[in-house]
Formats: sequence, structure tokens, C-alpha cells
Amino acid sequence: MKRILQLVVTRWLARTPFGLAVMGIGWLVMRKRRAAKAGGRADVLREPGRKSRNPYAWQGPSPRNRR
Repeated sequence: MKRILQLVVTRWLARTPFGLAVMGIGWLVMRKRRAAKAGGRADVLREPGRKSRNPYAWQGPSPRNRR
């Protein structure tokens, strides 16, 4: 029901330039809220020079078997 209501309101607002501006502002506000709610993800924001904690991550060429 919520999705249907969102669809109807979105289509109604998209009819006019003022409605499109309102939708754009709402989109920006919700984007900021979701980013603040998610917080800093550890896998995306890691310190430079630190290795990945993922055991399956590629570590570069192996130093073994070099002549």
C-alpha cells in the first residue's frame, strides 16, 4: 500500500516543474538521511596503508618461487 501511495504522489508531483523541484529536494534530504544512518562502513573507509581484512582479496604477486 505504501509503494502504491508513493507511486501516485510521485506521478502527481512530476506533472509540474514545481513538483519536480519538490521531488528533487526530497530526494537530496532522504539521501543525506540514509548516508547518516548507515554511518561509515569499515570496508569502504579504511586507512591508507592498511591491508584488507578480506582473506580472499588479491595481495599482489607472490614473492615465492622467485630467482
